[in-house]
Formats: sequence, C-alpha cells, structure tokens
Amino acid sequence: MTEETIPQNIEERVNNRSQPPTSQAFKDFMASNWAPADSTLPERAEVADFAAKRRVALSQRFAGERLVIPAGPLKVRSNDTDYRFRPHSAFAHLTGLGVDHEPDAVLVLDPVDEGTGDNGSHHKATLYFTPLAGRESEKFYADPRYGEFWIGPRPTLAGIEAEYGIKTADLAELEVAVTKNAGNEALGGLRIRLVRNVDLNVDALIDTSRYNTGVDLEQSDNLDGELTEALSEIRLVKDEVELANLRRSVASTIAGFEKIVESFPRATAHRRGERIVEGAFFAQARAEGNDLGYDTIAACGNNATILHWIHNTGTVDEGKLILVDAGVEDDSLYTADITRTLPVNGKYSEVQAKVYNAVLEAADAAFKVAVPGNKFRDVHQAAMEVLAARLEEWGLLPVSAEVSLSEQGGQHRRWMPHGTSHHLGLDVHDCAQAKRELYIDGVIEPGMVFTIEPGLYFKEEDLGIPEEYRGIGVRIEDDVLITEDGNENLSAALPRTVEDVEAWMADILK
Repeated sequence: MTEETIPQNIEERVNNRSQPPTSQAFKDFMASNWAPADSTLPERAEVADFAAKRRVALSQRFAGERLVIPAGPLKVRSNDTDYRFRPHSAFAHLTGLGVDHEPDAVLVLDPVDEGTGDNGSHHKATLYFTPLAGRESEKFYADPRYGEFWIGPRPTLAGIEAEYGIKTADLAELEVAVTKNAGNEALGGLRIRLVRNVDLNVDALIDTSRYNTGVDLEQSDNLDGELTEALSEIRLVKDEVELANLRRSVASTIAGFEKIVESFPRATAHRRGERIVEGAFFAQARAEGNDLGYDTIAACGNNATILHWIHNTGTVDEGKLILVDAGVEDDSLYTADITRTLPVNGKYSEVQAKVYNAVLEAADAAFKVAVPGNKFRDVHQAAMEVLAARLEEWGLLPVSAEVSLSEQGGQHRRWMPHGTSHHLGLDVHDCAQAKRELYIDGVIEPGMVFTIEPGLYFKEEDLGIPEEYRGIGVRIEDDVLITEDGNENLSAALPRTVEDVEAWMADILK
C-alpha cells in the first residue's frame, strides 16, 4: 500500500494544503542549523503582584477546595483557520495574562493548610499550558496551529513563571493534577469547582472524575456556579493596574472617535457608509490596542433606534444623526465603552438638539447620584426621572411622569427600554454573574467603573409620536470611575454638549 492509498483521518486532512515532506532526511535537515532560542527571562510584569492579590481574594472564599479556571481553546473560524485567541476573562483576571495568552491553558488553585499557601492564602496556584516546542521538534515546522514556524514564538514555562509570578507546569500533567484525591467529600475526597463551558475538554475531564468517584453531578453544577459568581464579584472594584488599563482603552477610543468624524465625507459618498465609519474606528482599535471590545454600532438615522444594530449596512446621510457605540480593547484585554450621537453634517437641527439635550440632562442627573454610598439602581432611576419629565412635557406620555415612573406605569420605557448603567472592565458588561444584591441592589464603592448611558429612541414606524421625532435615536455614554468623594468621567475628553460637539467636529473637518 502506497502513501497515496493509506486511509487518512479527517483530523489530518486540514494539513493537505501544506503537503509537508515525510522523509527522515527532511526532518533531520529541518532540525539543524538554527540559532539558539533566546533564553533570557522577562522581567516581572507590573500586573503580577496585583493578580496574586486577586487570587488571594478568591482563595479566601473557597478554602479546602480545588479551583479550576481554564483559559479556553482556540476557536475555528473557517476550516483550518482560527479566530484570534482571547482567554476567558476570569482566567485573564487571575493570571494577568493579556493578549494572545495562552490557548488551552488552565489555572489550578490547589488547597493547602489555611494560611500556608501563596501570599498567605489557602491555595497554591499552578498554571498549566503547552510550552514552546524546540526547533528540533516536528511541531516547530509541521503544526500550523501551534508551531513556531507558523505562528511565531511561544512562551516557555520558565518565561511565564518569571514574568507573572505563577508556578507553571506542562499541560500534559493537568489530568493527574486535577483529578488526584478528588471525589465524594463524605468519603474523604476533595471537592473540585470548575468554571464551566470555557473548555469542553476540561469539562469532560472533571465530569468523568466526578462520575467515577460518586460525586453528585447536579450539586456540582450548582457549586461550579458559585465559583463563577465569585469570580464576577471580585471584579466589582478595580485595582490600580485595572484602572490604568481602562484609562488606556478610553484614550484609544476617544482617538477612534476623531477618526470616525474624519471618515464622514467618505461615508456619505458610499452605499454602505456605516461600514466606512465602523472601519475607521476598527483601524484605530487594532493600531492602538488589541481589538474591539465588542462589535461597533454605527447607526445612522432610523438605524439608531435599533439598540444592537451591528450590521452597519446603511447609508450615512446629510441632515441625519449617526449613533456610534464603540470601544477599544487594550492589549491588557480591558475595554472602553463610549457612545456619541453626532450630526452627520456637523450641525444638530432644532428637534435633534431638543432630544439630545434631554438625554444629556438625564446623563448629568445620573452622574450626580453615582457616588459612594448610593445604590447602583439609583443611577438608572435618576436618569429615568429626567426622561419621563421631558416626555410628559412634550406631550408624548399617555399619563403623567409620576404615574409612568411608578411600578404600575413604565410607559416612558417605550422610548428608553435598556438600563442606564453596567459595570465595565475585562468584559464590556463586566461582573455580569455577580449576585443581584451586589450588582443592581449593590452599594456604590470607590474603585467601581461603570457606564452611564441614557437614550431616547423614536422609531420611524412609531405612530404614537409626532412625525418630527420619528427616526431620531440618541444615546450618550460615558465611562465613570467612582472615587472617594464622588466620581470621575474617564471619557470627559470627548465632547458631550451640543455646542462642544459641533465645535469639535468643525475643527476636525476644517
């Protein structure tokens, strides 16, 4: 039987395009005459000590239990090409590893006697990942997913340990490390908690261990959920490094909005002008950061009344407003989230300015109550009080603002159906798995970062409003840091008032 007639596994067929030689002579030649790899260890990263403190905070909640936090695998985009890798946010938070680190890796916090672990915690952390393959290895040139010849250098175990201050081990050792001594607690086994649905291989490994050792699977799912919940809650208050990361992403996003305005002349001339606007921002995001924090909304005219309009296939027309909701994800994986609603021709019409100013007034009211000691829900309520009053004043509400704001009302939400705020950080909707009493009903604390983003959305097809309002959608969104004595608008450098926006646009387009 020749090589051509040997049955080929499905998994092997993706490599058919590269047609690598299989002779020993080729393998020997490929392994020879390479300069030695750089063995210099990187300096300790600034984030390392902060990530260590985050692990201590988690450890304090789960003494005596093994915690397993996967980074996640590469995800196929098309056949044999993958999406750019982004680790799960909980993994990134606990390790400090940012862009491109580290597919298939798993962080394991192994329990030890209380207070004897890392930094006085109850656990010792180990990061398991696939280390750099030597240039004498076939993987070096033959593996298009992991080989250095294809994707560039990968870190060594020693390199990651030196840079991030976490003990490291080869991923091949993970199965034994995770399953040893695991089992039913009533029989002396060790409880495992897992961040589920991140890496299906790790899910299967732990589920099999649980099944084989008599662990209740339904109960384990609930315990895993508590770990996911805790991982969100320890991110509610940001540390110094996180705030620095967010400031960078905000600054890059503001620069991106300048590129958006510069693109308007091209956008108005293109059949998919919204895509021109989207592309202008994306170029800035890739140049100054890692990527977009989320799909950009570039919504002109009536499209601005579609809350999650990400098709961006519409035209950009003179005389209309364009709502752009966009954020740069920094190399650290922290993202900004900013929205501005801009007049395409540089000037708001009278009715556009009327709606815009109502939304701005609502945002300013929300800022006033976004201070330590108030509740997170107070921010939304303050914005709603303003919008309901304006809608009543304009004759759009079928009831009074007071009735609309009551539990039996809610009519004003026809034109403002979303929440006014959400936490911001590694995820654009950060800390989303935190308990209600710590999020919606939580008390605002210094170090929290969240958005303030009221809006009004008057659809063209809304026959319940005068025609002059139809097709106007306005949202103003800023990123706010709670300080000891109030708050700081991190995105304040991007103009907010009608007059300032018009002057800013005129200066860019002159």
